[in-house]
Amino acid sequence: MLKRNKAILITGGAGYIGSHAVKLFLEKGYAVVVFDNLSHGWREPLEILKKLGTLHFEKGDLRHKKDLVKVFKKHKITAVLHFAALCLVNESMEQPELFFENNVLGSLNLLEAMRTHGVKDIIFSSTCATYGETKYLPVDEAHPQNADNPYGESKFLVERMLIWYGKLHGFKYVILRYFNVCGAAADGSIGDSKKPSQLLMQNAVRGAMGIEPFSFTYAPVKTRDKSPVRDYIDVEDLAEAHLAAFNYLEKNGQSQILNLGNGQGFSVKEIVAEVEKVFGVTMKKQKAVARKGEYAEIFADPRKAQRILKWQSKKTLQDSILSLKKWYENKPQGYRK
Repeated sequence: MLKRNKAILITGGAGYIGSHAVKLFLEKGYAVVVFDNLSHGWREPLEILKKLGTLHFEKGDLRHKKDLVKVFKKHKITAVLHFAALCLVNESMEQPELFFENNVLGSLNLLEAMRTHGVKDIIFSSTCATYGETKYLPVDEAHPQNADNPYGESKFLVERMLIWYGKLHGFKYVILRYFNVCGAAADGSIGDSKKPSQLLMQNAVRGAMGIEPFSFTYAPVKTRDKSPVRDYIDVEDLAEAHLAAFNYLEKNGQSQILNLGNGQGFSVKEIVAEVEKVFGVTMKKQKAVARKGEYAEIFADPRKAQRILKWQSKKTLQDSILSLKKWYENKPQGYRK
């Protein structure tokens, strides 16, 4: 356990995935500093979560070095969980410059602030999008990386920076390549508030609950039912993996690159069918403009993460769907701005 005058810095901690990590670390008794510019994050989950423990919020932008310097001078940071990033694939195809500025330059500023202030442990939120179209399945960490969109490419570039900072500056890192994230806090306290969401299960649950119409946003691909196949991992399982990675680095573990997934692929149509089954409804399904930069099929080989971190995903698809139901019953329109 950290001493009281030390804290973990969580960038993007006001966002969907980051806030669930904040929740878990607070529940485990850690002091947390959230750094977020609130362009895609929310104050409301931080107000909810500060009741759980020592939580400091610092509004700032990774692109502005002075914002980071202020945080590192003000707080005794012992490690960093780096979630802050733009993550909409379709948007990255239309405005790639935003992704390279925010995700790559912003991350470089963070690494430099860490180096200047002697902080060398970092857990980085990467993505399976760095792999691109798959050469084989399931995808292990040795799979070639050939991103099909600027979002995946921006994360790949940050991975490369981390590897070099490890070699040249003694950084210790755990790079976590996520697959598709779903679910919300099991207690319904926090969840995904993006509108529109890019996440299939969230949109399907909202459609099944009558909050908004549901639309398919994929182009036909060469899979079993012509809809894209993905590996779905619950956001609380993801948070547990970050805690396990933090504990691993605390015990002087070596730098690692790890896939986080369930190890099973479900098609878009299969996820929608599962949502309909849980709710006992048949949705009217519309067709919307297909997203750009998507690929046909990917699912993880998570055995390395299971072995290194002693971590295992536990939540089923039904668990994730029911947690989203509870979240949207509580906040059908998400957080308030």
